[in-house]
Amino acid sequence: MIYQEKPENFNPKVEAAGCFIKCNREILLLHRQDHRPEGNTWGLPAGKINEGEKVENAIVREITEETSLVIPASQINYLGKVYVRYPTYDSIFHIFETDLKSQQGVKIDLSEHKDFKWISPENALNLELIEDLDAGIKLFCKI
Repeated sequence: MIYQEKPENFNPKVEAAGCFIKCNREILLLHRQDHRPEGNTWGLPAGKINEGEKVENAIVREITEETSLVIPASQINYLGKVYVRYPTYDSIFHIFETDLKSQQGVKIDLSEHKDFKWISPENALNLELIEDLDAGIKLFCKI
């Protein structure tokens, strides 16, 4: 479950960052490989922040690693963070967004993802999404 305010007894084990990459009123989603955690679900380009790494550097790195898109940090906007509570651990998730002029050549890392798609936020809600992404789409895409 995601929260905008820090819940009581919140003890994050992980900090991660994800990005709504937008183009022509669509967002880019990545289809996770079956063997990955929450396999066969759709999610944002996202990943864990390395120890000592700045959040802004982490999202640029993750976008490039997962999509091959090289987007300068100056073109990525920070939307805020949410507090995520899973049954076995808590985490902090930093949310970013960027708007592209065209749907550039996305090349996914096949060890992590098996497909990608550009889709409207409304239609994305009909997909099998990574846990809590539906709430994130509604919150940050304002639908």
